[in-house]
Amino acid sequence: MKNLTSSVYTFEKLIDGNFLYVDKTEYIWKLIQPAYAQYFLSRPRRFGKSLTVSTLEAIFQGKRELFKGLALYDKPYDWKQYPVIHLDFGDIKSSSPEQLEDSLQQLVAEIAAQFEVPLKTSNAQAQFRELVLALGKNEKIVILIDEYDKPILGNVTNPEIDEILKELKGFFSVVKATEPYQRFVLLTGVSKFSHVSVFSDLNNLTDITMNEKYATMLGYTQEELEFYFGDRIEQLVEKTGIPKEEMLAGIKRWYNGYRFEENALTVYNPVSLAQFFENNGKFQNYWFQTGTPTFLLKLMKDHEFNYSEALTSPVSGSFFNSFEISNLDPMVLLFQTGYLTIDKAVDAQMPYSNRIIRKYYLHFPNQEVEESFNECVLDYYVAMKKGSAQQFQEELVTAVGDGNVDKFMDILKSVFANIPYSLHLKGEQNYQTVFYVICDMLRLYVQAESYTNDGRIDMVVEAGNWVYILEFKLDQSAEKALKQIHEKNYAQKFRHRGKRIMLIGVNFDSESGQIEKWISEELKD
Repeated sequence: MKNLTSSVYTFEKLIDGNFLYVDKTEYIWKLIQPAYAQYFLSRPRRFGKSLTVSTLEAIFQGKRELFKGLALYDKPYDWKQYPVIHLDFGDIKSSSPEQLEDSLQQLVAEIAAQFEVPLKTSNAQAQFRELVLALGKNEKIVILIDEYDKPILGNVTNPEIDEILKELKGFFSVVKATEPYQRFVLLTGVSKFSHVSVFSDLNNLTDITMNEKYATMLGYTQEELEFYFGDRIEQLVEKTGIPKEEMLAGIKRWYNGYRFEENALTVYNPVSLAQFFENNGKFQNYWFQTGTPTFLLKLMKDHEFNYSEALTSPVSGSFFNSFEISNLDPMVLLFQTGYLTIDKAVDAQMPYSNRIIRKYYLHFPNQEVEESFNECVLDYYVAMKKGSAQQFQEELVTAVGDGNVDKFMDILKSVFANIPYSLHLKGEQNYQTVFYVICDMLRLYVQAESYTNDGRIDMVVEAGNWVYILEFKLDQSAEKALKQIHEKNYAQKFRHRGKRIMLIGVNFDSESGQIEKWISEELKD
């Protein structure tokens, strides 16, 4: 049985260290077959991008023996050696354009020293070009740039972001300008920014991010899980006494679910899976622990992002193309950074037209991401720590299931009452988000912005023998909220479920940041 690792990302070290490698070289073979190719690939963090880049580096360095036993080894490939420029932006310092310039110069200088190329120019862009021209004089070169967007995502709220983008744009322009000297180019990152920012000089790259042929190149399919980790699964079954089907279902629920093209198979996060087995089959959050999305949460709150509606409303195909640093959309960022993934695609006919348009529905990929993200949202919005959330969870679930609306609302009211003044929520969507996240975190059946024939219900919570219909108002009145439920006949679609229906009107006071008043009424036949 080979060793597992979630911290080694160099292909050569992985093979030499006898670590398990899930063979993805059939996909890589498709990438390198053309005599000349330039690609861009976006995937969430900790998803195998760096290992893919390192694997390509080994291939273009002609290290065939490392691939013995893998699909690529017996392919008709010449294993010719090429000069490889491998730039890893993962740990680059970039809090100012000056610091980024220094970091880029250092990256280029290190590679130039390896190839004994003297650099005569004085800035990173010119030095990069100088290096490419020197190495490409006698042989085509390979350029591999990993985590190209790390300096961008790390500076989304930085006042100097425009100058940082300008620095990056100039540096990346060398890739297109030196095209005749290249054999192969791959640029990887978490996000794809639009053509009017850093990508305006990289529009020659073939984007394979949502290409069905490469949708499962990173991450593990169900078949790969059972083949490569089968012995470990059997060990867990024997150790825990949990039936194999139940064990597989649990692993899938926690760590599978990422889909990178609407018709593609879903895949597991490789880091989460490796750590799950390294920790003797303990189901917990591994991927999310590697980075808390503070800038995402701030963006959601500042934009009064309708978190609940985002998970129920479809998006168009243009949603996936790119996004602007000057006009960040929290929804796009949530998708591109891996917190949301494609659930399904639906074709619909446009009104008054024969044109068919495709709409995409997004959802959390799995339990690991959903639970962890919800906990972070509560912590950021209402300063509720994980331990505190767990303490009141049982009381809240019991209150809902028993139909004890007073207890249910009192518990929720206490949550808002404990919010520090500095964190007070100033928008109706923010209050609704907190309600939605609490209910979703507790695994109640919840629908937010539920559509009816005459408007949208702010929230529906269903548990036990009860359906709660909630309407929120900000600086208005609970009576007005309840009146809207009646006037819009929100309860009509739930009348035939055989359950009791509770109508709840809630008003928030923006000044105090608290629930000012709520009233309830059980619907009678």
